[in-house]
Amino acid sequence: MTHKTPAARSFDAKPHDHQHCIDDALDRAAMLCEARGARLTDVRRRVLELVWSSHAPVGAYALLESLQRDGRSAAPPTVYRALDFLLDQGLVHRLESLNAFVGCPRPDRDHVSQFLICTDCQNVAEIDDPAIGSAVSRGAASAGFVVDSLTIEMRGLCPACSRAAHAR
Repeated sequence: MTHKTPAARSFDAKPHDHQHCIDDALDRAAMLCEARGARLTDVRRRVLELVWSSHAPVGAYALLESLQRDGRSAAPPTVYRALDFLLDQGLVHRLESLNAFVGCPRPDRDHVSQFLICTDCQNVAEIDDPAIGSAVSRGAASAGFVVDSLTIEMRGLCPACSRAAHAR
């Protein structure tokens, strides 16, 4: 039996109960926020749910449209404030190159994530390889550089899109 990394599971072509992913993320967010004394309001919770609704990244304006379809009188600042909260709590990540957001599968601990972005289907998988973060930090330190923020994004094809491309 082979062990699959979280990234491999995210790109797995087998159907899964995605509602379970969403419910689990919302439950963990509620517990973490309560433990931290942070307030997970209804709007923040709904924005988190919308971010988790897919393995593909979602932009702030798409979130705004979804909130408005829900019948909420949301404006851009509402979404950006909710996203800022979710980022501060480590519940979502911002993909710099796409100006979009994805849910964090490990919000309970600090980590430097690396993102695999499929250029075909747009799905994103997060990997958390401490060796990559350490290598980048060592390289920066050797140059006398102090890292404030680190986002590593890799673009390519997920397994399914790669197979499809080779089949053409």
